[in-house]
Amino acid sequence: MKRILITGAAGFLGSHLCDKFIAEGYRVVGMDNLITGDLKNINHLFKNENFEFYHHDVSKFVHVAGQLDYILHFASPASPIDYLKIPIQTLKVGSLGTHNLLGLAKEKNARILIASTSEVYGDPLVHPQTEEYYGNVNTIGPRGVYDEAKRFQESITMAYHRFHGLETRIVRIFNTYGPRMRLNDGRVIPAFIGQALRGEDLTVFGEGDQTRSFCYVDDQVDGIYKLLLSDYAEPVNIGNPHEITIKDFAEEIIKLTGTDQKIIYKPLPKDDPMQRQPDISRAKEILGWEPKVNRAEGMKITYDYFKSLTDEELRKSEHKDFSKHIMR
Repeated sequence: MKRILITGAAGFLGSHLCDKFIAEGYRVVGMDNLITGDLKNINHLFKNENFEFYHHDVSKFVHVAGQLDYILHFASPASPIDYLKIPIQTLKVGSLGTHNLLGLAKEKNARILIASTSEVYGDPLVHPQTEEYYGNVNTIGPRGVYDEAKRFQESITMAYHRFHGLETRIVRIFNTYGPRMRLNDGRVIPAFIGQALRGEDLTVFGEGDQTRSFCYVDDQVDGIYKLLLSDYAEPVNIGNPHEITIKDFAEEIIKLTGTDQKIIYKPLPKDDPMQRQPDISRAKEILGWEPKVNRAEGMKITYDYFKSLTDEELRKSEHKDFSKHIMR
């Protein structure tokens, strides 16, 4: 059996990746320091003989005994609330953590896939965003700690690929949603659903004409899986190209939840990207991949998941002031 290390295993995407590789017949080693991850996301895996877990911070030296065929590096705060609260840790996991895992991949002769992000494009001047676009990023702005960590991550990964001949893959992840997201992480979907479930008005920043493109988690995981097993080393966008304005999306949430909340408007946070839409031509050509789950179907599943949360979990998700946070 092939053996794979997945960092950030207790997080939203990481836990779904653990499920995917277990289902595909791999032995999975999960690793997470639980600074933003939650063991409840992987509790169902602990009884599986093909799953093992290490509670560890990848910013420190990483050792895994035995064979490793693949590494997926998904350890990183990924929400605005997280990386604004723990900026130094965000920078360290993208730099020191990536360096440690590239070294481990070299030692084990393993192929490594690095989770990058659409945030490397910043507030883009090119639309939709292609992998050839270098981005428009404020290196010293509030979200620079995340954007630059990911940009450095890509640079050091390609350096290991070119200098050491390491087998590397880079996925640029666009907005992804689905079960196991945290209601209080500041991203637009859980923020809107959380407000609706608590009976609050929905907060939209600016005029609400900024756009996002939402990819359901099963599609995202499928794209990552295909990229890992491909022969392509350059970055690949994985996301859903169907674009919607934040204002229109807020109205969709109100309709989905059957609530009568209003939309309230607040000033646009600094460096909030006005457009976010992936060009997935490369993924279609190289991986034969494109998303299959439409937003109405995916949002229904996601809303049902959030509705199943307890009243205590809903209260914990409440934020009195979202204006300091940039909703991705």
